[in-house]
Amino acid sequence: MRYKNEYNRFLKDNTYPTSIKLNLVPYWLLAILRLALTLIPQIGYIHPDEYFQSIEVIAGEYFDIDVYKPWEYNATFPIRSILIPYLTIGIPYSVLNRISPYSYYVFGTTLKTPFSLVIFPRLLICALSFLSDYCLYKICYIYGQNYRTRLITFASSYVILIYATRTFSNTIELVLTSTLIYFVAKCMATSDEIVYEDDYLSEKYKRAGNVVDRVKYFKLRASLPSHSLNNCLILATITVVGIFNRPTFVAFAFAPIFFWLQRGLGSKNIGLGDFHIRIFTFVLCTVPTVILFILTDSFYFGYLTLSEIHNLQISMNNFVVTPLNFLKYNSVTKNLANHGLHPQFLHLLVNVPLLYNVLGFVGLFAFGNIIYRCLRGRWSELPRIQSIIGLMTASFILPILMLSVFPHQEPRFLIPVTLPLIFLHSQRIRHVSTVESVSSSNSDESKLAFRRNKNSTNKVLVVWYVVNIVLTFFYGFLHQGGVLPLVSHLAAELKAKPHATNVHLFTSHIYSIPTALLQLRNTRKTYVTREQRKYKLAKDFHLYEQGSENVEQIYQNIVDKIQECEKKLRTKKQPYRLYYALPATFLDEFTRFRLTNQPQVFLLKTVKTFRPHISIEKLPVLDFFYECNDMDDLEICTKKIVDNFLENFYKCFRQLGLVLLKIESSIPGDLIT
Repeated sequence: MRYKNEYNRFLKDNTYPTSIKLNLVPYWLLAILRLALTLIPQIGYIHPDEYFQSIEVIAGEYFDIDVYKPWEYNATFPIRSILIPYLTIGIPYSVLNRISPYSYYVFGTTLKTPFSLVIFPRLLICALSFLSDYCLYKICYIYGQNYRTRLITFASSYVILIYATRTFSNTIELVLTSTLIYFVAKCMATSDEIVYEDDYLSEKYKRAGNVVDRVKYFKLRASLPSHSLNNCLILATITVVGIFNRPTFVAFAFAPIFFWLQRGLGSKNIGLGDFHIRIFTFVLCTVPTVILFILTDSFYFGYLTLSEIHNLQISMNNFVVTPLNFLKYNSVTKNLANHGLHPQFLHLLVNVPLLYNVLGFVGLFAFGNIIYRCLRGRWSELPRIQSIIGLMTASFILPILMLSVFPHQEPRFLIPVTLPLIFLHSQRIRHVSTVESVSSSNSDESKLAFRRNKNSTNKVLVVWYVVNIVLTFFYGFLHQGGVLPLVSHLAAELKAKPHATNVHLFTSHIYSIPTALLQLRNTRKTYVTREQRKYKLAKDFHLYEQGSENVEQIYQNIVDKIQECEKKLRTKKQPYRLYYALPATFLDEFTRFRLTNQPQVFLLKTVKTFRPHISIEKLPVLDFFYECNDMDDLEICTKKIVDNFLENFYKCFRQLGLVLLKIESSIPGDLIT
């Protein structure tokens, strides 16, 4: 094969003996850990999109509850397709709906709890994430690579333990990218084998000295299996699904599809004609899936109806193509500014190291090395365009460069590059030299160099595990970790409260509360009584998200709401309960501000503190030098810091919580206007 020498060099340093390669116990333990973390469940809250682009969109379709559909699914200009959420969220909710009555009958309790509404979709996402593991294993198996090292590295990454079990569209993008790369790698291996044999038989045919030999070689060539369009329909379908899931999938699909198109080019029997046929066939194979997505979205968002089809009243305005709307929206910098503008180097310098720590640095260093070789004109040292190394290198670096063009950059946008990065560089953070290569070296100098290299690798591996453990705990349980328990508490509160009581909740310095998990009464649906009277339910839960507003504005908003509620209580006999959820780091500031305002218009009572919880918007503040003064020398100041270490530690722990306050009015009746 044309990449054989290069591949053998790459393989030489990355192969374990068979007995070691088959030892996958650490991987299976990590796989069990992934499932266990999904079931616990993780209370960490990475980003609102994990709820508001999935659960919040679909929950209202399966349960008779109020939901808040985000702007991306606005029927006037939808930029997200509905089919993928229907499959990834709708299927688990359909199962939940079917088994919940049996649970109530057998155990006397319903399964429709906030945690169940989170866990059921995550279980499906977790199951889908193992497709990426399988693709990595199969690629290593096809190319004779060390799959043990890669699988363990893959499964131990917090990206897989946390992000790959959440209901992000980026997680679906990760699975689709891994699957696409696997099928392309498989096609490349098959094509290389067949092209090599075809070229060999062609040469033999030309050199044959008699008709009998020519006929023999001709028949052998004719018996070779077809490979030019292998898996074309599968690849086209995956690409379309990925683009309708997230149009940024183009960046991740570009390299694999290009490598699939140019397989065998430059050989004796494959030329540009085959390349163009593959392009045409690939585009043709995308049509059925494109039509399916467009029709589904057009029906769902109300652009197309059955009556219009029946009456043949159809025009281009009856169809919606959500990826085009997505591109239109994101092509306007003003729109991206609403979500945050970032420097274009953020992906390369911050997000890659944040996601993959030492492995990310190795990947970036390898990319820098490629740039250096290009500038020096050392073309023979670059990965060959038709090799598995070339495929993985392009699949890692090209998406990062393409996504860096857009000024809005978040770490989760890059998680689909996990498989190519780990395939290329996981062996560099582990000791993977073969037993033979060690024993063959007899010199003390070589043994010493090997031992130093092994010790250095072990230190890097320790960093890999420590960082991933810390980030697993941070994003899995600590980051905004009080929001989900708060939602569970509020759901129970709403279920137990008196029927006519309104609940008002203020929040600040925390992420948006997923209202679907509260299972609020459906106030949008029109109900019909037996007497054919139509009515709607009154809204009894009101949410006021203050974001990162200053304490003065939040205080004033609460006072205004108290006055409004007290007025309704006296005029309409409308009872109410008022709550305020805020990080513990903001509690002292809010309490102090309330005490400085006279007269006191409300009283505070701590209902519950949900731990652990940390808000990046309001980080814990520690002052280790608070007892030191200008007269203290360094020794005395250091002693005070050490003596008060436990006190500071306890102070830090107290701030790692989300506090729910109950606010009761203390305004005299005659002051209410």
